[in-house]
Amino acid sequence: MTAAAAVRPPRIRAVRVWLMLVAALIAVMVLVGGATRLTESGLSIVEWKPITGTLPPLTDAQWHAAFDGYKQIPQYRELNAGMTLGEFKTIFWWEWSHRLLGRVIGIAYLLPFLWFLWRGAIAPEWKRALWAIFGLGALQGGVGWWMVASGLSQRTEVSQVRLAIHLTLALVIFASIVWTLRRLSHRAPVVAAARLKITATALLAMTLIQLFFGALVAGLRAGRTFNTWPLIDGALIPSADRLWFETPWWKNLFDNHLTVQFDHRMMAYALWALAAWHAIDAVRARAGRVATGALWLFGALSLQALLGILTLLHEVPIGLALGHQAVGIVVLTLAVLQVERLTVPRLHTSPRAAPVPVGQPS
Repeated sequence: MTAAAAVRPPRIRAVRVWLMLVAALIAVMVLVGGATRLTESGLSIVEWKPITGTLPPLTDAQWHAAFDGYKQIPQYRELNAGMTLGEFKTIFWWEWSHRLLGRVIGIAYLLPFLWFLWRGAIAPEWKRALWAIFGLGALQGGVGWWMVASGLSQRTEVSQVRLAIHLTLALVIFASIVWTLRRLSHRAPVVAAARLKITATALLAMTLIQLFFGALVAGLRAGRTFNTWPLIDGALIPSADRLWFETPWWKNLFDNHLTVQFDHRMMAYALWALAAWHAIDAVRARAGRVATGALWLFGALSLQALLGILTLLHEVPIGLALGHQAVGIVVLTLAVLQVERLTVPRLHTSPRAAPVPVGQPS
């Protein structure tokens, strides 16, 4: 009997419940981060105190000290001069909640992980992957402060590139946990045409790129400009001199509001078209669960596109913007699951049924 087979099913179920809880917390964290960005709250805490920063200000003196620290940065001087202490508390609580969630996720991951290791509930082949996920989580804390630091001296907001990296890393961690959850299940992978896995993998990669583009749009507040659809800047494809006026040319990909929003739109169209093709191909191939997953993914992408258009046309109201972001997480989840069900595992912690060929009951 292998070490993987020696792990009893009840322990596997406990590990899966733990990972589902962590994944849910990360999803909430991403949405709170989005609200923090939309309410311009991310720079309200100007120090990084991983331990002592857990507690918010508890006295009037502490509140005034925190407010005085905020008054020293450009965002206050150029955008919020004259803000009252009460108004400061509103943005402070958003950022504090975001950071607190990060700490809660770290504890919710590490302590059960150590307990499961001690109890032998995790097979050896999964230990390295789960430690790697923890390492990415620790890195995420540093990246978060690196992002905040970009807005404390010369800018009135954080760097949109650092914001995009911060969000994308969070989503990579989330996707890694979703993948691991599926690997720990008993459901068999599906043996299907190689082209289905290729398109599913392309959809997953493009989804992550699109989420990165979306973070650039949010970081630049580019969604508050060019609020028409399907035209952008008066055309389906803007003129080259408007898209590429920054020098060197590559700066337009990150700093030009028009180019960043145009790239986000074009990737959305490409994603939708590829998802439609993948769904049609999977249904025609009678690919069982793969076809079902492809249809769900196409449906989620269609909803995501609709929400994106509505968010743009209404100039980014917080409700629509967070709905757009939430469905983005759903799309990422479905994309990960679609690739996973098409991937035959080399190692797994629990016995899984033999791969199910396309066209046979699954």
